[in-house]
Amino acid sequence: MSEKQAWAARRSDHVRRLLMLEPRGHLDMFGAVLTEATQPGSDAGLLFMGHDGFHSLSGHGVIAATTIALERGLLVPCDDSKIAFDTAAGRVTVTARKSPSFQPTRVVGVTYANVPAFVIHPGIDVPLASRRLRADVAFGGEFYAIVDAESAGVPLDGANVNELRRTGSAIAAAIDDGLSVKHPSDPSIAGIAGTVFTAPPRAHGADLRSATVYSGGSVDRSPGGTAMAAVMAVIDAMGMLPDDGCLELESLTGQVFEGRLANRTQVGGNDAVVAEISGAAYITGEHTFTVADGDPLAEGFSLRS
Repeated sequence: MSEKQAWAARRSDHVRRLLMLEPRGHLDMFGAVLTEATQPGSDAGLLFMGHDGFHSLSGHGVIAATTIALERGLLVPCDDSKIAFDTAAGRVTVTARKSPSFQPTRVVGVTYANVPAFVIHPGIDVPLASRRLRADVAFGGEFYAIVDAESAGVPLDGANVNELRRTGSAIAAAIDDGLSVKHPSDPSIAGIAGTVFTAPPRAHGADLRSATVYSGGSVDRSPGGTAMAAVMAVIDAMGMLPDDGCLELESLTGQVFEGRLANRTQVGGNDAVVAEISGAAYITGEHTFTVADGDPLAEGFSLRS
């Protein structure tokens, strides 16, 4: 899948651009592409893409792609409710929940086993303008800087999304400038994908509130599956994961993902956790995108780059 991702970046980046960028997309757009599987026993592959390029794994992308693939009959797995996806970060196994209260094909929830998540650089100092912040760098499918929103001086709400974009991008850039961040088992996964800000929850029953800002400035509307796994790895390394191994993470929209510690392992000598992430997705439309002959902006544009 890493080779497929590299090929897509070299040969098909115009497809990513025309779908993710304006006028068809926007700064915060995210997408997934179904491919043939690369491992025996897998049902399909998944490539993920956003405004800033291709991504090795996306948790909310897995949840959405599973929902669409099953509800629209794009995949017919041997077990009607279980799918194995190959991704550039590794194989991801998925369980879909259906409810007889809705249409027989309606997917009401998805749980997937994330790739092992681990802390690679705990408690580092990050220079930011005239001050320094503390961050933990953790992997949950991509590498993230985990930062307390209060210490960063940015309220965690939608009214401050532009400040979250600016500060999150600056933190990611500062870490990339000062550290070499590479996956110990797969050097092709490198660099900080984004910054995850955390704060006390607002939703009833949630344990934490978060916002993920990717290095290109896009902001996740969901709690983020890979980001949640990275947060769970940090909390577990601090000895603060609840006794039942469960965590509920709230997003800027108030929606909640549920995480559960399923297993412990090691990756390149680092203690790692395997988290099961649960959430739901809903199909909002089916779209036909058109590229007109002579359109000077056929591959999309961004006012940020």
